[in-house]
Amino acid sequence: MKEEKANSDFPAVPLTLEGSYILHQMFRVRWSAWKAATSVEQKLALEEATASLEEMEKSGQEQSAIFSLVGHKGDLMILHFRRTLDELNHSELRVANLKLAEFLEQTTSYLSVVELGLYEVSVRLYATLKEKGIQPGGPEWNQAVEAELAKQRKAAAPRLWPEIPPRRYVCFYPMDKMRGETKNWYQLPMTDRQRLMREHGVIGRRYAGQVTQIISGSIGFDDWEWGVDLFADDPLVFKKLVYEMRFDEASAVYGQFGAFYTGLRFPAAKLGTLLEGQTPTFT
Repeated sequence: MKEEKANSDFPAVPLTLEGSYILHQMFRVRWSAWKAATSVEQKLALEEATASLEEMEKSGQEQSAIFSLVGHKGDLMILHFRRTLDELNHSELRVANLKLAEFLEQTTSYLSVVELGLYEVSVRLYATLKEKGIQPGGPEWNQAVEAELAKQRKAAAPRLWPEIPPRRYVCFYPMDKMRGETKNWYQLPMTDRQRLMREHGVIGRRYAGQVTQIISGSIGFDDWEWGVDLFADDPLVFKKLVYEMRFDEASAVYGQFGAFYTGLRFPAAKLGTLLEGQTPTFT
């Protein structure tokens, strides 16, 4: 009981680290308009789009990638990672001003930022500061928090500013934590959420090597609270991982999921193959 009371005095919000801004753009090809275009119009549109997208996909940590979507939700997904929101907007406008955009209909998009949640670090730091009698929100508290965040940012830099994993398949979906009348993630004590997220992470680590996962935060940016990108060379891994996680308490009780988008990555140089109605290869 004493421990529960002490934990209730912690700030409710865990510390987080933020990195690359991410934009998912989903498009449907206006096939009738594309087929009605002259061969010259198609050639000019394709050459311009290929050159522009090839340039964007070679930029390392500020990279874009193209995927052929499977299913009715779209034909094409362009994924952008950028250092700033301004640069992300520039990439979006750059795509919008391509001649090819006249033959595309954007079905949806998703804005987020790479996020690393620091539940373990937060609980440990908050407990240490409380033991020293340092009150939340005061100068000493804020100074200690900023020092810890700086240390964590340095250690986690590769995860905060990742390149888009060079794998054939992607699965993207947004998600929320439950805020219902009987179950509310945001009313759980910090240590309960810490335990649930630790257990949740154990499942993901069992798939290390098979799948690369990038979690991004979208609270205040988009309609859901987080975005999840899974990258793998075997698409069945997506089903197995997500299915196993559904039995985890954090997901089974508190997880809510949006639409899933699954696609096949291909280089910009193969964009013409997709517009010819064929599946572009990865290499």
